[in-house]
Amino acid sequence: MCPNCKTENARVKRKGFFFKKAGRTHRVQRFFCNDCKRGFSSQTGKLSYRDHKVHLYEQVLRAGCAGVSQRRMAEMLNIHPDTLAKKLVRISSHVQKKNLSKLSSFKAKHIMFDEMETFEHTKCKPLSIAIAVEEKTRRIIGLEVASMPAKGKLARISRKKYGLRVDERSKALEALFEKIRISAPNLVSLKSDKCPRYPKFSKKYFAEVDHKVFKGRRACVVGQGELKAGGFDPLFWLNHTCAMVRDNLKRLVRKTWCTTKKPAMLQCLLNIYQYYHNAKRSGCGRLVGL
Repeated sequence: MCPNCKTENARVKRKGFFFKKAGRTHRVQRFFCNDCKRGFSSQTGKLSYRDHKVHLYEQVLRAGCAGVSQRRMAEMLNIHPDTLAKKLVRISSHVQKKNLSKLSSFKAKHIMFDEMETFEHTKCKPLSIAIAVEEKTRRIIGLEVASMPAKGKLARISRKKYGLRVDERSKALEALFEKIRISAPNLVSLKSDKCPRYPKFSKKYFAEVDHKVFKGRRACVVGQGELKAGGFDPLFWLNHTCAMVRDNLKRLVRKTWCTTKKPAMLQCLLNIYQYYHNAKRSGCGRLVGL
């Protein structure tokens, strides 16, 4: 198919090739469409389109999902931090489409969902991360970042220094449930903790599905504060996945000096981690198709 005129049976012929500037090993085939009289290459529309350092994408993806900070990644790969940030945004937009396209193939029956909390720049500006996980397989259905007001003793300090914060948690949960609807057309059960905001969404999107709630329990010392202490945990698959997210993304590890400065960048990294996590769960070797 020609990417320019979008014609399925376009009259396409080969028209030479060229080499990427990254080295003579990256040979790219050129094509010419006789229908629209325009040329394109085998890289058109792909992740590495018009990019010189195509060999860095999989290294960036693997390092970013292995607890390595952005500055350390840039130092390891010998590139500028701004270049690394641009590559992360580009990878995120690429894998986000793959994440959405794979949702319909999940056919999940049992799903667990909850919200994690982190912050941007300071604990006076907290963020919420809505997450949904398929039971037993631990495939991630979605991860949605939302701003939220500070709670407890920090609420007064937060209002004084930064003003009132918009609560976007409802929008994030709505986006999450839309993804659950796509991935689980024949959903059997929903599981979560006893947060009073959750039943409203479960009744709105899955009125006929049994929504089971469980009392929240004290976190254990290990597991980055997500795994629960003492006996069987009915939300084990969800809490174990949350603990992995916190451990594998450097800015989410508790007691660290790496913090999120922009919520949009956190969403980019979560999109990348969702793709990485689900690919590893399915046994995929090569992660990014260039």
